Amino acid sequence: MRQLLSSEIVEGNEERYQFTWPDKRKAILAANAPINATLRPCPEESVNFDTTQNLYIEGDNLDVLKCLKETYLHKVKMIYIDPPYNTGNDFVYEDDFAESASEYLANSGQFDEQGNRLVTNTESNGRFHTDWLNMIYPRLKVARDFLTEDGVIFISIGEEELYNLTNICNEIFGVSNYISTISRVAKTASNMGDFFASSVDYILCYAKDINHTKKFKGEVDASLYKKTETSGMRKGEKYRDDIAFFQSGLKHGGSRYPIVCPDGEIVNTPNSKPWRTSEATFLQWKENGTIIFKETKTSPLINEVTGEKAHWNIYTKSYLKDREEKGTQPRNLLTEYINRKGADLIKTYGIPFDFAKPLELIIFLQAILNDKNALILDFFSGSATTAHAVMQLNAEDGGNRKFIMVQLPELTDEKSEAYKAGYKNICEIGKERICRAGAKIKEENPEKAQNLDTGFRVLKLDSSNMKDVFYSPKETSQLELFRYVDNVKDDRTSEDLLFQVMLELGATLDSKIEESEVDSKTIFNVGDGYLVACFDQKVTDEVVTAIAKMQPTYAVLRDTSLANDATATNFEQIFKTYAPNTTTKIL
Repeated sequence: MRQLLSSEIVEGNEERYQFTWPDKRKAILAANAPINATLRPCPEESVNFDTTQNLYIEGDNLDVLKCLKETYLHKVKMIYIDPPYNTGNDFVYEDDFAESASEYLANSGQFDEQGNRLVTNTESNGRFHTDWLNMIYPRLKVARDFLTEDGVIFISIGEEELYNLTNICNEIFGVSNYISTISRVAKTASNMGDFFASSVDYILCYAKDINHTKKFKGEVDASLYKKTETSGMRKGEKYRDDIAFFQSGLKHGGSRYPIVCPDGEIVNTPNSKPWRTSEATFLQWKENGTIIFKETKTSPLINEVTGEKAHWNIYTKSYLKDREEKGTQPRNLLTEYINRKGADLIKTYGIPFDFAKPLELIIFLQAILNDKNALILDFFSGSATTAHAVMQLNAEDGGNRKFIMVQLPELTDEKSEAYKAGYKNICEIGKERICRAGAKIKEENPEKAQNLDTGFRVLKLDSSNMKDVFYSPKETSQLELFRYVDNVKDDRTSEDLLFQVMLELGATLDSKIEESEVDSKTIFNVGDGYLVACFDQKVTDEVVTAIAKMQPTYAVLRDTSLANDATATNFEQIFKTYAPNTTTKIL
């Protein structure tokens, strides 16, 4: 009050520029906090489980990202996410809640894997922006580590959280790595809004390290190129390309100098418009055959001798092939990718869903990276438009892009058309779309899509495969020890354990897995000998020897696997004999 009423008093701590909100420190801790979870394979819901290199993962995306982090560190070229815009009804978040799960489920509630209630974020909530910020911050912080040094992230967002998201990204990715804010016309007609109709949303684009990021490459408009009588083989070139584009030599910049035309006329530019290049470069272009002299009555040039209008104009010739290799700089104002296209497209596959992003938009973002082998991650997968775009673009340009989709299995509204059509959660919609889109792409592109990967391995987030004693032995009393003779949970399979150790030992979840049998025991060979494992009981010296002779990088067995004390005693010696460089692990 004293400060408000005085023109001289200034109290309080010295200010500094910062972006903060309530519980920001908790959001930072959430990004760094360890988890006791794993990803369990689900072959029965997968497509081409044994051969595909694509992944579809169900579960809370923060925990999934933490599970994947060590294995996929610096391996993802592009992240695209379409998080909730925080409009008041599209944001489902965790809420610690005293009511029991059974009571809340009776009221049609949803819970995440940790038992936290999932509720929508309404504008009446006093923490409206805070809750959204606490949701998005840890996810972006963890996701940054997935990007390659030349990787980029695209984030779709509405005006509700554009300012806050920009500040978060500036903090996590760095202001210097900001590339652009792309404006996109999302709707061509709208009655929403009190003053202006809401028709635009945005895509924030940041680099992992802008100094390593390749320049984006947009499509070249081939309609600008045409065959001409002056096209043909260039000096020193071994190929002929008759498609050329003529560009006037008059552009601002450069310098003025006289040029001799074919009939001897000496021409120059008007004083206010210098040539767009230096004289040395012009002479080099002329020598290479990329300068065109054309007689005209409307030349913008002047006769250097008389000062009158010249009879010649001068053009440069560029070839379509060169332009396509170099590409063009894509626009950051997108007008052709409206939301209705996305909703209409997914409905053509017999899936009623109103909130799909336009397929062409995601194809555009993937294409400008100019990387046909990119690994692309979307951890707000929704209807799996990103996966669809990967398959479509691969079919068009022969690429080998791979996708990782992550989606929380949010329940569909019982009143929605999707629910009535049998889709109980969003994951069911996404997986079905990939299946139907993949089949249609192959049908429409039989030659190009011959080797196209339209499959995906389904994995589901779950609690750890290991009993509590495995992670907290100090908290286990002696009286309980006999309950933990086997430290693996009773309902877990050998495949569950295999995918757990794949994550722990750095084998990507799309790795090739081969099975073989020795002495009636199943042996898993992952990544052509990177990891070999056996989780069966009563493993004999014969099985251990067979594994050792494969000389894998890692060999894994269960703590209770070995048949007897003799095998346990021989285990180390067998590996010293046949595979001295193999790292062994007992689970």
